[in-house]
Amino acid sequence: MSQLTVHVEPVIEDDVVLLTVPADVGYLGVLRTATAGLAARLHFALDEIEDLRIAVDEACAMLLAVASRGAELECRFSVTDDALSVEVAVNTVRGARLPAESSFAWKVLTALTTAASATVEGDRASIRLLTRRSP
Repeated sequence: MSQLTVHVEPVIEDDVVLLTVPADVGYLGVLRTATAGLAARLHFALDEIEDLRIAVDEACAMLLAVASRGAELECRFSVTDDALSVEVAVNTVRGARLPAESSFAWKVLTALTTAASATVEGDRASIRLLTRRSP
């Protein structure tokens, strides 16, 4: 008889919050409030919280401009000890393109966050933001 022994290292998972709202500007306040609440949980400074709220709002506005009719805006918040990662995604209209990285919208995102990136694959676009708490 043979025996298989598997050693599994404990994995520390990020806290993840998923929030889905209709792709409509009227629901952005819900995402801004969730962003502020999670950033406050990480003890971000008030200026950092406001910067992140503005960045999430700008990312959502970019996605709403290309959202398909009846789409939902999906927001995934990943919380670690010193950072908050936010990924916002939406189904898009055919041939959708997000603003160029040289656009004012991207300048805002990169100025207000530690890192920002975007992908458009098929009929789905997403924007990822990462903000680390100041030491």
